[in-house]
Amino acid sequence: MNASRPKLSSLSKLTGVRWARFLIKQESAFRAESRRADGNRKCQKRGRMYHAIVKRIARKNFERVNQKNFDALLQDCVPDVRHRFYGSHALSGERHDREAVRRWFERLGRLCTGLTLTVQDVWVKGLPHDTTIILRWTAKDTLINGSPYSNYGVHVLKMRWFKIVDIDAYEDSQAVAENLKLQAAHGIREAAEPPIVS
Repeated sequence: MNASRPKLSSLSKLTGVRWARFLIKQESAFRAESRRADGNRKCQKRGRMYHAIVKRIARKNFERVNQKNFDALLQDCVPDVRHRFYGSHALSGERHDREAVRRWFERLGRLCTGLTLTVQDVWVKGLPHDTTIILRWTAKDTLINGSPYSNYGVHVLKMRWFKIVDIDAYEDSQAVAENLKLQAAHGIREAAEPPIVS
């Protein structure tokens, strides 16, 4: 609107009908600019609201892991969800379908019975058709020998239309491997089994 504003000297030459036309044109431009600004504010408000909903869903899914409620968690995933857990141990590997991810979570539940994940931060970017979620978290458990276990990490999730399509888990995989090695030494065979992959 500022770029189309006429100079003061040319305004003094406007009279009668020309002045009325000028005012109508300026008012019309002002209203159009106001509508654009209102639209942008509404879009920003909707984006913030969507991000808040996604953050709540992400935190809820981590709570479901703590509760071992894996069925509810998997309902939020597409059938061909991709899940990667890095390292070289019974919980590592890459899965490409919901059934393999179910078996992985069930193994996690059996091997880490007291695991408690605490989400520290959640960041969300994108819109419903292509959303990226980053969660920073800490983990606590008690090892089989009674000593405390702690870990920390980041999950990067991709979501489309409120369904998780991709899960990447980045954490101290050496701590996970040592925990599983200790369990295997105490006779828990599943801790030494090959990763579940698909």
